[in-house]
Amino acid sequence: MILPKGREFTPAQLTEVTEIVGEFGCRIQPIIGALRSIYAIVGDERDELMMNRLEGLSFVERVDRIQSPFKLMDVRSDLARHAIQLGGVTLGRELCVIAGLCTIDPKNPNYFYETAAAVKEAGATALRGGVWKPRTNPYSFQGDDRSLDILMEGSRRTGLPVDAEVMDEHQLGLALAAGVPVLQVGARNALNYSLLQQIGRAIAGHGTVVLLKRSIHMGPINEFISAAEYIVSFGNPNVILCPRGTAPTLDGYRSHPDESIVPLLKERTWAPVIVDPSHSVGKASYVPAAALAAVAYGADGLCIESHVAPSHGIGDDPKQAITPEVLKTLIAKAREVWAVVRRK
Repeated sequence: MILPKGREFTPAQLTEVTEIVGEFGCRIQPIIGALRSIYAIVGDERDELMMNRLEGLSFVERVDRIQSPFKLMDVRSDLARHAIQLGGVTLGRELCVIAGLCTIDPKNPNYFYETAAAVKEAGATALRGGVWKPRTNPYSFQGDDRSLDILMEGSRRTGLPVDAEVMDEHQLGLALAAGVPVLQVGARNALNYSLLQQIGRAIAGHGTVVLLKRSIHMGPINEFISAAEYIVSFGNPNVILCPRGTAPTLDGYRSHPDESIVPLLKERTWAPVIVDPSHSVGKASYVPAAALAAVAYGADGLCIESHVAPSHGIGDDPKQAITPEVLKTLIAKAREVWAVVRRK
């Protein structure tokens, strides 16, 4: 990983660096950060001669060698200085809360609009709303392209950024064309490396954020972080990790709650962590406690399902969405816990 002395290399400097690493079978991937750019060496960076030549360049501050399966996502990477902003909140400096419907019902758009206004009033930072949904049963409602218009209208009405899950290239193209600022990769696609690469290519050079959920199957922490590396390796470092419960389930919960991995993630990667307690526990009455536990473990934010009338929702909302009134109280408590944790 190469750090320039200035904010970024000039075209001539980048050409010189690219030619040097090319002689050793490597290439350069610029990573455009909020404060400065860094240049990742893609390939085998162990050659001493290549490193010596790079370190000898007058416009190079230093060359870091990070022996890690996820060099860009590693906590020692210079990307640790990168800040991700969402809805006016800088992750890590303020609690971020994403809230809204599990699934947008295209036949009843007012439920989303009313919920959007209510969660904003409750203190949410951003809106969630499922446009397309992965379903175990092929006959269940799979979402609708028309819901994308409803999602973006809710954003316009409230001024809040929105989060939408994408599962294939078609949905990715529609979401980006509509201006969705936060793309969600769900638990079933968290290890779909082809999709992760497609997203990485599509958002390279843009400010789009990716909320990457942990795989539904309980895998190693490094596997989760390495999945994020697939996206960041194309040049956009705006990736958020989202634990959301894993399999096998814990009796009584929808999944096996995994908010306790937050400290483990933060020991290994600089990426912000936003926990989804709704899918973790799967029952509205359990969500507040799971959410507060996540903040106590050091989470940078929460992704919560909320609905003005959960019993009239579709998808998972009837069983796991909390009302905006409950959300308002939860956000207030979560901010208190956040303040205590961050004072340590």
